[in-house]
Amino acid sequence: MELLIDGDGCPVIALCLQAAKAHHVPVTIFSDTSHLPKDEQCRWVTVSKGADAVDFALLNQLQPGDLCVTQDYGLAAMVLGKGGFAMHPNGFFYTAENIDRLLFERHLKKELRRQKTPVKGHQKKRTEAQNQAFFQALLSFLKTH
Repeated sequence: MELLIDGDGCPVIALCLQAAKAHHVPVTIFSDTSHLPKDEQCRWVTVSKGADAVDFALLNQLQPGDLCVTQDYGLAAMVLGKGGFAMHPNGFFYTAENIDRLLFERHLKKELRRQKTPVKGHQKKRTEAQNQAFFQALLSFLKTH
């Protein structure tokens, strides 16, 4: 198993590296040229800027059983389709049971924004509780896989 991280805007890279090191799991971080490598403890794959370029690079390397950390519901759906596991930085896992609902909600919000309708759900600053929830869920996953 390998830990693959959608590194564009990922708030939990350091936590991923810490957990992976504790469990001797290799890590690859995928990012575009806006996010240059910051850590030598893992492998970085840098792709050119472009819509979904990072997502497709990650998917091309994903093997069944790998874990992907991403905030992108579309990428998560494709990871699940390839037999991988997908986890959100808030500590929940994308599953066959929740991915359709999440994609539908994303679609509805996009339509509302397109119609210039105010969309509820302004993101607040990330909390330490969110970081801890993610870290504990990741450690638990790595311990059992």
